[in-house]
Amino acid sequence: MSRAFVREVGADAADAVPDRPISPHPNFVTRSGAAKIDARLSELETTRSAALAADDQASIAGIERELRYWRQRRSSARIIAPPAAPEIVRFGVTVRLRFDQGGERRYQLVGEDEADPTAGLLSWTSPVGSALIGRRTGDVVEVCGQQAQILAMQA
Repeated sequence: MSRAFVREVGADAADAVPDRPISPHPNFVTRSGAAKIDARLSELETTRSAALAADDQASIAGIERELRYWRQRRSSARIIAPPAAPEIVRFGVTVRLRFDQGGERRYQLVGEDEADPTAGLLSWTSPVGSALIGRRTGDVVEVCGQQAQILAMQA
């Protein structure tokens, strides 16, 4: 077999792990989001130390990739505090919606890395987040193909 098609594993193993894509949007985060990034960085540093001690090159490459991503996200993070008494939906605001089918749901608009839709944390850049930004109490928006009225907002 020709050696031209055999990849050598060695010092450039980290290069084999492509970087995670970085969003083109401003990196807005809540205070809680910034704390989560810091915790993730600390966890990754600890994991990297253990991998270095075990000389686990495969794990080190993946950990370094994650560290590059989270360091960039932390350095570009812009902590945005929501207004005390919001009049329009914007970053950090929690919105209570009532759907035409009768159900109610709360969503908080958060940073892209903080988003957890099952916990009601929506990225401000998501389709639903984009539909809510700039709206007021009483406005009707389309959320996942359903009509929903904004009942209340809070910081």
